Amino acid sequence: MSRRASLAAIALVLSTPAFASPQTAKDDTAALDEAAGEAQRKLQQTFTNLQFTDFAPSPVKGPIYQANAGGRTIYFAPESEHLVFGAIYDKNGINLTALAQDASARERLEALDPASALVIGPTGAPKVIEFTDPECPYCQALERFWLAKEAEGKPVQRLVYFVSGIHRQAAAKAEHILCSPDPQATFKAIYAGAQPAALLKCRAGAEKVARDADTVRKMGVSGTPTLFVDGKLVSGFQQAELETFLETRSRKPQHGP
Repeated sequence: MSRRASLAAIALVLSTPAFASPQTAKDDTAALDEAAGEAQRKLQQTFTNLQFTDFAPSPVKGPIYQANAGGRTIYFAPESEHLVFGAIYDKNGINLTALAQDASARERLEALDPASALVIGPTGAPKVIEFTDPECPYCQALERFWLAKEAEGKPVQRLVYFVSGIHRQAAAKAEHILCSPDPQATFKAIYAGAQPAALLKCRAGAEKVARDADTVRKMGVSGTPTLFVDGKLVSGFQQAELETFLETRSRKPQHGP
């Protein structure tokens, strides 16, 4: 065979697509079935208190990375381009996602200036950091909850920061509250549905709203209400979680602010 013919033969071999034999495909399927069976046995052995059905391979492929988005811990699998929302637990039942979120919240709280907050509530009461929007219906529901708890003798002291980038009049209403002679009373009136004929404006109020907007960006707050309770992030109006917090704190002696 000439050198040219040899090169042509090699090129033909390299360019010819390879097809798996039926036996190879069968072996691959068996290997996958065996791996899935082993994974299912491992799952049942590790989490013995749970019952599982419909066990099957996940669409997520490759390594998974952890990130923080708007105060929430999320997971990303770049190989399959999947974004995963949920909680990861270890074999002892510890919620590792919650621990990651709490650690992230504590880091961000260190950069927060409490002196720049609007303070609502009595000195010495349990403190809650609250990111709120005067036009947010869930924030208004949260306000009704706080008022009900106050009437029960379980007040809190809230360090309030305004989120002004979601609703159209949020910034103007926040400035109105801050420019009023009695910001606490005006806050309660606005959140109860009051509609002033004219909204107050002042330089100090506008500057506070602008500072709060910068704080919102730094803290990664993307929704309202967002709370930090005992150093833990609470996204939205989570009444059961707040009830537990108040019940726990009411059994502890308070030692000043």
